[in-house]
Amino acid sequence: MLHVRVISPVERTDEVLRIATDCPAVVNVIRLPGAAYAPPGDFVEFDVAREAANGVLAQLRALGLKDSGGITVEELYLSISTAAEKAEELAPGEPDDAVVWEELAARTAAETRLTWAFLAFLALATQIAAIGALLDQPILIVGAMVLGPEFGPVAAACFGVLRGDLRLIGAAVRTLVIGFAVAIAITTACAVISRLLGWITPSMLDNRPTTDFIIHPDKWSFIVALLAGVAGILSMTAGKSAALVGVFISVTTVPAAGNIAVAVALAHWHEVAASFQQLGVNLAGMLLAGTVTLFLQRFLWNRYGLHITTGHRPNGTDAMNQGS
Repeated sequence: MLHVRVISPVERTDEVLRIATDCPAVVNVIRLPGAAYAPPGDFVEFDVAREAANGVLAQLRALGLKDSGGITVEELYLSISTAAEKAEELAPGEPDDAVVWEELAARTAAETRLTWAFLAFLALATQIAAIGALLDQPILIVGAMVLGPEFGPVAAACFGVLRGDLRLIGAAVRTLVIGFAVAIAITTACAVISRLLGWITPSMLDNRPTTDFIIHPDKWSFIVALLAGVAGILSMTAGKSAALVGVFISVTTVPAAGNIAVAVALAHWHEVAASFQQLGVNLAGMLLAGTVTLFLQRFLWNRYGLHITTGHRPNGTDAMNQGS
């Protein structure tokens, strides 16, 4: 279930209540007249089954509440209510399969922000990957994969393609390009200093049997990236954030970036090209698979999950939820 809080101008409150009460997947409707102070208005809150949220939110947005009031949505992890159980039964499909597009839009928009935290995590992950490549330590490579935050902008780019939002795509690509450029530059500088101090030598990249997969992109690299892209998007749309860890470990974007840095510092130019290819293969695979997954989810939801089963409330009101 999702909990929805609405600040509504007084003249819109009746329409907000109509939208809520007309949907059989909505329960626990509360109205507090004049409770909102800034912006002024009435306060309405209710719970809605995740599967029916798109239609309800679309109707609320159509009232112009984004500008004249406010709509807040949060996940409910526990709802002890027979009415809530019946609402979920009336809603189409299963909660884990439902994509709340407004939620995904907000999340992906946040992932395109080029923040100091994003740059720091990506730079740290790239440096750990670089050390892993130098020492031929796969455990460090795995650690770097987990730490890397690059899937967020990838998911945002996929969603941008789905919506035809060039601005979102541009912001996501900018974050990825600048993020990897900064991370590689910092790691290269550290590697150059380490070479001058005699801590690392070119021979360290000559023989590393357990991590040389980084510089050998092949069809399997692309296939794994495709699978990771699907898993990543599904984990975001279904609210299964724990599954993202598996996505991070599956792809070698950060290890490729780390290897680029040390290969430049140690003048292993053939590895630079191979690592760039590995980075490109992984990003392309995730972008392609993520975009196709979103298109498929939208098609299936529009085809099979648009309409909610007509419900009958105690007051005799029949309702039909309209999806978006």
